[in-house]
Amino acid sequence: MVKIGNVTLDNGMPKICVPIVGRSVDELIQECRYLKDKIYDVVELRIDFLKDVLSLDAVGQALTAVRQELPDDAILFTFRTKEEGGETEVPESYYFDLITYAIKTGKVDAVDVEYFRNRTSIEKILTIAKEHGVTVIMSNHDFDKTPSFDEITGRLLGMKKLGADVAKLACMPQSAKDVLTLLSATEDVKSQYPDEPIITMSMGKLGTISRISGEIFGSALTFGSAKKASAPGQLEVTTLHQILQALHS
Repeated sequence: MVKIGNVTLDNGMPKICVPIVGRSVDELIQECRYLKDKIYDVVELRIDFLKDVLSLDAVGQALTAVRQELPDDAILFTFRTKEEGGETEVPESYYFDLITYAIKTGKVDAVDVEYFRNRTSIEKILTIAKEHGVTVIMSNHDFDKTPSFDEITGRLLGMKKLGADVAKLACMPQSAKDVLTLLSATEDVKSQYPDEPIITMSMGKLGTISRISGEIFGSALTFGSAKKASAPGQLEVTTLHQILQALHS
């Protein structure tokens, strides 16, 4: 049973994750308050948007502020690297310092770790996360194209083998066939690991269907935007919730 905070990622209706992308502590606080009347399950703090992200002190202040605003929420800490569509470029060593720091604050429930980073560093993070009871979502993002069926399944299974609690892959479709490739690869991996959560999505307008079809193909979490989207094709969180409810009922 994989959980992020008190949220269980299981089969059935996908859980909803809302990214917050404030560039300052004030903006993050405003975004947290904007969520007060929204229905969602997990908040993703996209720390790569923070303008002072190169200072661990500033990151600590941001984490403290978010946790004070959302004391009971499940929080996923993510620094999306520039290579995978993020906002800020940092040295790889600092990327891992950031994730380690976030885990050790005790203020986050899950961290995102990119699959194509240094293997030894990833293994260290997995150990530290386990010691602190923090869930690891291992991820890969391709904003240009959709990898082949074999590449998608290979990456997701590779994440599982490395020890990820959750494997995540997002890619950009150029055609309807690309969306089908992503969905069938998701179904294939899910059939091999029926009791373990995976997260996949096809981005942009073409891929919107993948954000609402998790219950059928096996993706356990979907991302909906609140004040500002963090990736192309995210539906507004209230709309997303209504669609999921309608499909589920």
